[in-house]
Amino acid sequence: MHTNQLGNPDPANPATSRSADAALHSVHPASGYAGDVSPPLAYQWWHADEAVLVDIRSDAEREWVGFVPGAIPLAWRQWPGMVPNPNFDKSLLAAIPAGKKVLLLCRSGVRSMAAARRASELGLEAYNILEGFEGNPDQQAQRGHLGGWRYHGLPWRQG
Repeated sequence: MHTNQLGNPDPANPATSRSADAALHSVHPASGYAGDVSPPLAYQWWHADEAVLVDIRSDAEREWVGFVPGAIPLAWRQWPGMVPNPNFDKSLLAAIPAGKKVLLLCRSGVRSMAAARRASELGLEAYNILEGFEGNPDQQAQRGHLGGWRYHGLPWRQG
């Protein structure tokens, strides 16, 4: 695969662009849940009413960093101390209509993997959103520059 100086797919190379586009719009296999999807594919499913978007970040993260308007806010773990939410299972089951996919969003796509496994154990068709809301930290330990919901220009608000 051809990459640019930053190690990202080179948009000037048609083969790389097709490969990157295919990766953004396909389900990646996962263990214990339905799969991993890119933020653009998650948005496409959610916008087409094929899935329910659940933001599992803590209330503090959504308040201070930003949130996705229309997503269901349901913390997997709560600040301070990242204590597990004892009402997660019951609240998730109540929020997801029968037959709908559930898309789980956290900061970077790590906690949402665990939440997707749990949702699958509860009988839901659950998908983790790769990269999460903010993506991975860059070389300066800052998020928002290497992937994530915001990086892809998808709807979000702050405050």
